Amino acid sequence: MRKVLVLVIGALLLSGCAAKKQMIPMGGSKADGTVKMGYTVKMFENPVVDLMQAKGLAAQKCQTWGYDGAEAFGGQSSVCGEMGGYGCNVTNVTVEYQCTGGKASQN
Repeated sequence: MRKVLVLVIGALLLSGCAAKKQMIPMGGSKADGTVKMGYTVKMFENPVVDLMQAKGLAAQKCQTWGYDGAEAFGGQSSVCGEMGGYGCNVTNVTVEYQCTGGKASQN
């Protein structure tokens, strides 16, 4: 019985905690009509990301440049931001958005 309890507790610790993450603008290019949105994830975190919030923020940035909105390219990239003794302690995740529509897209 004790082994089962230890295994269950260990599994819970290794599964990580769900962590709500909000993407923030990390960069972009007015000339290319792209916006990079991103967030950080700590070791053992299980990120829960609000993709609609991220798309809205990207669209706002695009609108300041003369576009109508933004669409995600469809992928994300992850880069270790801080190495530790047991692997990557902090991972930086970015998603790139393409600005769409508007007068700026006609150039």
